[in-house]
Amino acid sequence: MKLFDPSNHTCSKKNKEIYAFYALIYTIVDFSAAIFFVGGSILFFYESTIFIGTWMFLIGSIFFALRPTTKLLRELAYIRAGKYEEVQAS
Repeated sequence: MKLFDPSNHTCSKKNKEIYAFYALIYTIVDFSAAIFFVGGSILFFYESTIFIGTWMFLIGSIFFALRPTTKLLRELAYIRAGKYEEVQAS
């Protein structure tokens, strides 16, 4: 099994379950990042809400950082579900 191989999610029933779980998490993270960025953008229009807008941008940035983290965690879950000795980085 190669890391980040698009066919990893079809290797077994367990891998399909892992893929579905992490696809849901990824979508929630992605949607949350967008909501915080749009909310922060709106709050920047008003002087009285710039502080909370700045925090929303920071939170949105953290969610954007979680996107690749989610994919890495998915790959590690595939490894845990499969055979360690077959893992190849490429």
